[in-house]
Amino acid sequence: MADDVLVYVVAFFLILFFLILFGSAVKVVREYERRVMFSLGRLTGTKGPGVVFIWPIINRTVLIDLRTLAIDVPKQQIVTRDNVSVQVDAVVYYRVIDPQKAVVQVQNYMLATNLLAQTTLRDVLGQVELDDLLSKREELNKRIQEHLDTQTDPWGIKVQSVTMRDVSLPDTMVRAIAKQAEAERERRSRVIMAEGEFQAAQKMLDAAKLYQGAPSAMKLRELQTLAEIAREKNLIIVTPTAASGTGDAVAMAAAITKGRNQEP
Repeated sequence: MADDVLVYVVAFFLILFFLILFGSAVKVVREYERRVMFSLGRLTGTKGPGVVFIWPIINRTVLIDLRTLAIDVPKQQIVTRDNVSVQVDAVVYYRVIDPQKAVVQVQNYMLATNLLAQTTLRDVLGQVELDDLLSKREELNKRIQEHLDTQTDPWGIKVQSVTMRDVSLPDTMVRAIAKQAEAERERRSRVIMAEGEFQAAQKMLDAAKLYQGAPSAMKLRELQTLAEIAREKNLIIVTPTAASGTGDAVAMAAAITKGRNQEP
């Protein structure tokens, strides 16, 4: 009787052991994941997605995420080519395209990519001037992305894009840029005013040439101007265009002034 109980107990523990062994050997790999398989230390391939069977003790696996990852590159102190100190931070988007290289060729691909992004950011931006850094961000983003992609390609990593988020300038440089912008606006306003004066002088020259060919038109213009001044009841100062018209203009001015004085 005791022997039968012992057999049952041993059978129960064997079944439990095999169930635990089977549960630990069966793995489910999701669609965006891959498992890099090692058998007794040797690389044997990549498994997934779906159900994957792993022999305990014999097999070891490393789970790799194939989705696009984003790393926040902390602010880097950069000295531009024209010796201006700025702080720049960026975001790098990348994904693993070869899981085996990402495991075998580099110890920690996430940390390595982050450190490489910081170094590349300083190297590339240190070769440009401040004006290019502020005005050519798209071009610089593409240049940094190409440098990173070239260096991470042996690791099985594809750098998809790089975006500079912020460029922090010293207060003195901000004030200098503001003064430069103000001076530029002042220069533009003066140029516009000068162009306006030139156009007005050109129109006046054309009008003078036109009146010179038609003296009667000039006389009619004078009379119209005097009528407009009289209508507004203002002080009249008359400057005749010809000596022969001086008496007529003075007489007209005296008559208008007398009429204003007689008004109640």
